[in-house]
Amino acid sequence: MPDVQALVNDFVNQLKKRKIEGSQATAKQTAELLRSVISQQRVPHTNQAAALINAVRAVGEQLIAANPVELAVGNIVRRTLHIIREEDLSLATAAMAGLGLSVASDDEDDMERSDHPVLSAAAVAAAARSTLRPPSLQTLLEDMPDSAAVPHTSSSGGDSEGKSRSVDKGSRGRKLKHDVIEAVNELIQDISTCYEQIAEQAVEHIHQNEVILTLGSSKTVLEFLCAAKDKKRSFKVFVAEGAPRYQGHLLAKDLAARGLQTTVITDSAVFAMISRVNMVIVGAHAVMANGGVIAPVGLNMVALAAQRHAVPFVILAGSHKLCPLYPHNPEVLLNELRSPSELLDFGEFSDCMDSASGAGSLHIVNPTFDYVPPKLVSLFITDTGGHNPSYMYRLIADYYSADDLVVKGRPTTGS
Repeated sequence: MPDVQALVNDFVNQLKKRKIEGSQATAKQTAELLRSVISQQRVPHTNQAAALINAVRAVGEQLIAANPVELAVGNIVRRTLHIIREEDLSLATAAMAGLGLSVASDDEDDMERSDHPVLSAAAVAAAARSTLRPPSLQTLLEDMPDSAAVPHTSSSGGDSEGKSRSVDKGSRGRKLKHDVIEAVNELIQDISTCYEQIAEQAVEHIHQNEVILTLGSSKTVLEFLCAAKDKKRSFKVFVAEGAPRYQGHLLAKDLAARGLQTTVITDSAVFAMISRVNMVIVGAHAVMANGGVIAPVGLNMVALAAQRHAVPFVILAGSHKLCPLYPHNPEVLLNELRSPSELLDFGEFSDCMDSASGAGSLHIVNPTFDYVPPKLVSLFITDTGGHNPSYMYRLIADYYSADDLVVKGRPTTGS
């Protein structure tokens, strides 16, 4: 088994050097790393969840600091912390159910009741809160009955009673780790299949003889459009080239190779062509808690053009891109500047770029992302279905805990 710290350091270096391209690949590798951290973390007999949370939080803080712009890293760290809390709450609720059964039985079984695992005040309070919190539709659809029961062992002697309690606590710790790892495996599977789950909905949104506009390159958009074509939908695609990296050229090539009628246009031609478009379908870098979108540079202009001509503006995003933070949060780094060489050749303009020359010097700004406010978005299509921008905060609340919005800081302790 490789050393966890070595794996963490290697992944941190890859994030710092921007060697991992794309939110999906970043999210999947982050989840796999955190699974290794949880698997090799030794848990005490008490406060097992707190030990796992502190271990994940310590690693997560390093990962987020390595590349703050890649919000998918923080999303997966927070989702893993939420998974630990939910699995611990599930075990606590099952234990409380066992205690309730013994209370309802004869009073003469007081000594037997003492053999149940002792729950912390935090776990009892969390279980009580969970019964008062109204479930969302997503929770109701995905909730499965927990058939796991807390083992109940009665003992007569003091020594055997102590051993039984120790065994119960140890088995509960092992079960918590096992359940958390299983849930993280499901998360990794969801990340891996998000393209297919989103693409399955294509036929519901793309109709015969429509014209679709997109910008830049997105594998989610590629699979979505190709899935509609596979369902015998006939439509045309306009691809804005996405200067200065011209990722749209790659998307147009892939679309044409798979038999779609594709036209490449310049970014500045979007307003001129938008009146011929039936729908704008684009990918996203991240979806914020208010329904705003961090997307490749140029998409805000496309969204404004779509709004001006009453054209639906649709965002495709896997659930790993849903971020529980708001754009104004200090933890959110909305943008980064890329190399000026993508815009201008240094050799040609080197005499204008000397900052020492004073006021006449040439400055180049090459941002990576745009921010699209929620009022410009018509619909979000995720791997769980289509959602209005006003519903995104509720969908995001199902995936994260309020205690984990800020990853760095105080350690978690049990009572």
